[in-house]
Amino acid sequence: MLSPLGIRIRRVYDPPGANEGYRILVDRVWPRGISKEKLPMEAWKKELAPSSELRKWFGHDPSRWEEFSRRYRRELTSHADGLRECLRAAGSQPLTLLYGARDKEHNQAVVLQEVLEELAKSERNATGSR
Repeated sequence: MLSPLGIRIRRVYDPPGANEGYRILVDRVWPRGISKEKLPMEAWKKELAPSSELRKWFGHDPSRWEEFSRRYRRELTSHADGLRECLRAAGSQPLTLLYGARDKEHNQAVVLQEVLEELAKSERNATGSR
């Protein structure tokens, strides 16, 4: 999935696409069945993943999605520097958030993509650039 700002999300088990730019793993635990040497990525930002408690509570249950999203957004407020660092590290190239969950619509990368888009827009508006 590609956002209007060039922030993509991709499952780690899918082969990399063309021009994915700066790739960041955003899971708290390393994905099963993939060696660290074989996953093309620039960074692993486990501190930006949901807390272990939130991850376990959610359990990838779609009926808990809205509450999970709200709680995860609240957790991310204490990681503003890490979020900005992701945007800066990608620079002008695309940013791809990697996740391991099976559900492509109900996982932390979906929420993180939205939060990063909002941050990028607010920073652009603050500096007056488009």
